[in-house]
Amino acid sequence: MSRHFSMLREFHLADWFTLANAICGMGAIFASMHYLQFGQARSLMVGMGLIPLAFIFDALDGRIARWRNSAGTLGRELDSLADVISFGVAPAALAYACGLHGGWDWLVLSYFVGCGVSRLARYNVTAEQLSGDEGKVTHFEGTPIPTSLALVVVLAVAAWQGAIGDAIWFGAVQLGPWKLHPLVLMFALSGSLMISKTLRIPKP
Repeated sequence: MSRHFSMLREFHLADWFTLANAICGMGAIFASMHYLQFGQARSLMVGMGLIPLAFIFDALDGRIARWRNSAGTLGRELDSLADVISFGVAPAALAYACGLHGGWDWLVLSYFVGCGVSRLARYNVTAEQLSGDEGKVTHFEGTPIPTSLALVVVLAVAAWQGAIGDAIWFGAVQLGPWKLHPLVLMFALSGSLMISKTLRIPKP
């Protein structure tokens, strides 16, 4: 007979690390909102610090799954959903909190998140095709979404130097009815690299 929370009892150890990844991502989003509400720079830095922690959990869940031979479809789906939060939505929220909130910035950040979602969906449906003779995925098509950690590092350096808000690096330009902060273009580049079909990166 099925019981409440019976699904949680079926989770493997690696799945809990994946959930920790997602929780770190949500923490970063909440920290961004807290900064926008109260203006406390410490909240923003805490949020940025949670993304490297999410990256560590993301790296560990795969290693643990292979070590315990518990990799499966559920784990792969959980991993993708957690990555969307921690390396897609959270970096975009942090960027917005840092001052990238012009109309064109909204579109670029939405494009970035859309690319991340598309990248993960494509990986999930093509994982078997990308597998080698040993049944292991040998390479990524496009950059993995956790590479957005580099974007957060850039934002963290800017925040550390006080270069956020009106003082954001490279300023802002008015293009038609909306503003564009040139710094947001690094998100456009990152998103475009994620959905590339020709860029192949060996999977460790």
